[in-house]
Amino acid sequence: MEEEILEKANYCLKCKTKPCSKACPMHTNIPEFITEISKGEYEKAYKILRENNMFTHICSIVCPQEEQCEGSCVRGIKQSPTQIGKLEKFVNEWAEKNNIKYISEIKKQKNKRIAVIGSGPAGLQAAYDLRKEGFEVTIFEKEKKLGGILNYGIPDFRLEKEYVNNIIEELKQLGVKFETEKELGKNIHIKELLKKYDSIFLGIGAEMPSQYNLGEFDKIYDSDYFLKAYNSNNFIKDLGNVVVIGGGNVAMDSARAAVKMGATTSNVLYRRDEEHMPARKIELQEAVEDGVNPEFKTRVIKAEGTNRKIEKVKCIKTEVIDGKAIDMPNTEFDFKADSVVFAIGLKPNKEILEKEGLQYNDNGLISIDENGKTNIDNVYAGGDLAESKSTVCRALGSARKAAKSIIENLEKGEQHV
Repeated sequence: MEEEILEKANYCLKCKTKPCSKACPMHTNIPEFITEISKGEYEKAYKILRENNMFTHICSIVCPQEEQCEGSCVRGIKQSPTQIGKLEKFVNEWAEKNNIKYISEIKKQKNKRIAVIGSGPAGLQAAYDLRKEGFEVTIFEKEKKLGGILNYGIPDFRLEKEYVNNIIEELKQLGVKFETEKELGKNIHIKELLKKYDSIFLGIGAEMPSQYNLGEFDKIYDSDYFLKAYNSNNFIKDLGNVVVIGGGNVAMDSARAAVKMGATTSNVLYRRDEEHMPARKIELQEAVEDGVNPEFKTRVIKAEGTNRKIEKVKCIKTEVIDGKAIDMPNTEFDFKADSVVFAIGLKPNKEILEKEGLQYNDNGLISIDENGKTNIDNVYAGGDLAESKSTVCRALGSARKAAKSIIENLEKGEQHV
């Protein structure tokens, strides 16, 4: 194993320009940590990773490295890229096995209070960066359980919950306070919070599912509800033949969760071809290994059945032309189904956020400037709330940028007092 890791580390060119680091939303010092692996200095490699990113272990597991760091690797131009994700995962597993701990230090305590709304990756990252600077930080979470998408959205077969809970525990030890069952627009409001807190970071994610009308039937679920049921161990019974509509990682997670919840068959129906599928290749591969059946170039038109019970979905075959899925005439067919899961994306809850006074952009996302600031003074946002198709690592990066802006803004204010 170590010989293989050293071989992967020595394959890296250790570029001085660091295109891989620039492509990483957290700007991880990739050549530096790989250099330490090459020397066999695994603890130093871990320290480099951990100093920059408390989510390093999680990122090594769920990040789409092929699109980010590995996608910009110089080696990848003519050959295969350096396997950065596997190297990062190895270092974190080595540190875990050898009980290597990283102790975060807090700077001088500051008499400023920050409210972070949402305990997903963006909220946790913002809280960490702000707490390290000495600010008092309270995280408000609408659910009983902390972790947001990391606990409710990403299934345990892809991410062990222990890693998420370790981060939450570390934040508690640093003095971050948590309040659960506090939902923006319901029992907490921006105007009221600004009376008690000097700044607010919004990291509540996109929570409104995208769907289209298949007809009036039971057993039509959105991926958010479906995965939450699986992750909460409240399995949905009698799923029968499941059809998942979509082609991203969430569709793969939903289809695999259906298998584990006892579905008779689990099928992913995607309107484009495999080449245009947004899901990572590894996610598709693992879904197939779990027994999921992918059907490409297939668009679901409507569900059919009796007494609100789905018996089949009517589909049409498509062709992909210039990246767009075009319906092919006279190709309609029926596909056996008892349950349908929509996994075609989530969007922010516009109604609640507009009532809170926040402005939207043309993409249906919270409008922020380059530093994460919203239209309301001292209110910032990051993650799925402010950018489309955000990954965990991109959410972390946007939260870090917003936290830095909050810090600079509050310190500037102190200097003028």
